[in-house]
Amino acid sequence: MAPPSTTAVPDDCVALAEIELCGELMIAASAADGERLSPDRIDEVLMVTAERRARVPVPRRAAAENR
Repeated sequence: MAPPSTTAVPDDCVALAEIELCGELMIAASAADGERLSPDRIDEVLMVTAERRARVPVPRRAAAENR
Protein backbone atom coordinates (compact mmCIF):
# COMPACT_ATOMS: atom_id res chain seq x y z
CA MET A 1 0.00 0.00 0.00
CA ALA A 2 1.33 3.43 -0.95
CA PRO A 3 2.03 5.90 1.82
CA PRO A 4 -0.53 8.71 2.09
CA SER A 5 0.43 11.85 0.22
CA THR A 6 -1.21 15.09 -0.82
CA THR A 7 -0.70 14.37 -4.54
CA ALA A 8 -2.59 11.08 -4.40
CA VAL A 9 -6.05 12.65 -4.36
CA PRO A 10 -5.65 14.80 -7.51
CA ASP A 11 -3.89 11.91 -9.28
CA ASP A 12 -6.70 9.56 -8.24
CA CYS A 13 -9.32 11.95 -9.64
CA VAL A 14 -7.51 12.12 -12.97
CA ALA A 15 -7.10 8.35 -13.09
CA LEU A 16 -10.79 7.80 -12.30
CA ALA A 17 -11.83 10.28 -15.01
CA GLU A 18 -9.62 8.48 -17.55
CA ILE A 19 -11.07 5.11 -16.53
CA GLU A 20 -14.58 6.48 -16.94
CA LEU A 21 -13.80 7.81 -20.43
CA CYS A 22 -12.28 4.46 -21.43
CA GLY A 23 -15.40 2.73 -20.18
CA GLU A 24 -17.60 5.04 -22.25
CA LEU A 25 -15.51 4.25 -25.33
CA MET A 26 -15.79 0.51 -24.69
CA ILE A 27 -19.56 0.76 -24.34
CA ALA A 28 -19.81 2.75 -27.58
CA ALA A 29 -17.51 0.31 -29.39
CA SER A 30 -19.53 -2.69 -28.27
CA ALA A 31 -22.72 -1.04 -29.54
CA ALA A 32 -21.19 0.03 -32.87
CA ASP A 33 -22.25 -1.59 -36.12
CA GLY A 34 -18.81 -1.56 -37.71
CA GLU A 35 -15.44 -2.83 -36.62
CA ARG A 36 -14.22 0.59 -35.45
CA LEU A 37 -15.60 3.85 -34.12
CA SER A 38 -15.29 6.80 -36.46
CA PRO A 39 -13.32 9.82 -35.23
CA ASP A 40 -16.59 11.77 -35.09
CA ARG A 41 -18.21 9.08 -32.92
CA ILE A 42 -15.19 9.04 -30.60
CA ASP A 43 -15.42 12.82 -30.25
CA GLU A 44 -19.13 12.50 -29.52
CA VAL A 45 -18.56 9.86 -26.83
CA LEU A 46 -15.76 11.90 -25.25
CA MET A 47 -17.85 15.07 -25.56
CA VAL A 48 -15.20 16.88 -27.60
CA THR A 49 -16.62 20.06 -29.07
CA ALA A 50 -15.97 21.29 -32.60
CA GLU A 51 -14.16 24.29 -31.14
CA ARG A 52 -11.72 22.07 -29.24
CA ARG A 53 -11.19 19.81 -32.28
CA ALA A 54 -10.15 22.86 -34.29
CA ARG A 55 -7.45 23.69 -31.72
CA VAL A 56 -5.95 20.19 -31.51
CA PRO A 57 -2.95 19.87 -33.85
CA VAL A 58 -3.02 17.07 -36.40
CA PRO A 59 -0.09 14.66 -36.00
CA ARG A 60 2.47 15.01 -38.80
CA ARG A 61 1.93 11.48 -40.08
CA ALA A 62 -1.85 11.97 -40.42
CA ALA A 63 -1.36 15.35 -42.08
CA ALA A 64 1.03 13.84 -44.63
CA GLU A 65 -1.43 11.02 -45.41
CA ASN A 66 -4.22 13.50 -46.10
CA ARG A 67 -2.24 15.35 -48.78
